[in-house]
Amino acid sequence: MLDLDFSFYNWAMISDFVLKGFYFSLVLTLIATLGGIVLGTLLALMRLSEKPFLVWPALVYVNGMRSIPLVMVILWFFLLVPLIIGQPIGAEISAVVTFIAFEAAYFSEIIRAGIQSIPRGQVMAGEALGMTYAQNMRLVVLPQAFRNMLPVMLTQTIILFQDTSLVYAIGAYDMLKGFETAGKLFGRPVEAYLLAAVVYFVICYSLSRLVRRLHQKIAIIR
Repeated sequence: MLDLDFSFYNWAMISDFVLKGFYFSLVLTLIATLGGIVLGTLLALMRLSEKPFLVWPALVYVNGMRSIPLVMVILWFFLLVPLIIGQPIGAEISAVVTFIAFEAAYFSEIIRAGIQSIPRGQVMAGEALGMTYAQNMRLVVLPQAFRNMLPVMLTQTIILFQDTSLVYAIGAYDMLKGFETAGKLFGRPVEAYLLAAVVYFVICYSLSRLVRRLHQKIAIIR
């Protein structure tokens, strides 16, 4: 049995070290999700376009990002961009930009699949009514597509929250960093990492259960 010190688990430790990191992880997740959806929608529309000069850049970007580990993208941006622009950038800004750019590739594929799930007849009906391509997408296709892909997008957001722990590589103060700092300060790293694992599990499992219930409700509506 491990010689665990349960007195380490107290609200003072949580409030002094963990809450700051949790707030950053939560904000990073929300910003990266919103930014990734916006950029991912643009990439999806580019890939669905019939114009090669739009299809190929989007294809290269999406496949390239999906083929590289996120931690490598974080390190490259944090280390190389300051050399290019001639001045350092903060770890927080690097994390936000990197996560938006990286998650956009995954959201793009989700959105593209959602758009393609809409029956072609509805698109043709919109065209018959005189709608332009943009109007058809905005009023007919995208509202239905987002409803269809909402559970998958929320699942990707949960994965994104888990991935925020990777910002430790550039020194950003996320939730895992808060646990690690407390563990080092009090000399209890085992207790710190054990509690971190429990907190991540409770948050992500609870959210996944909510997503499952949402998926069931959407299925009933259909």
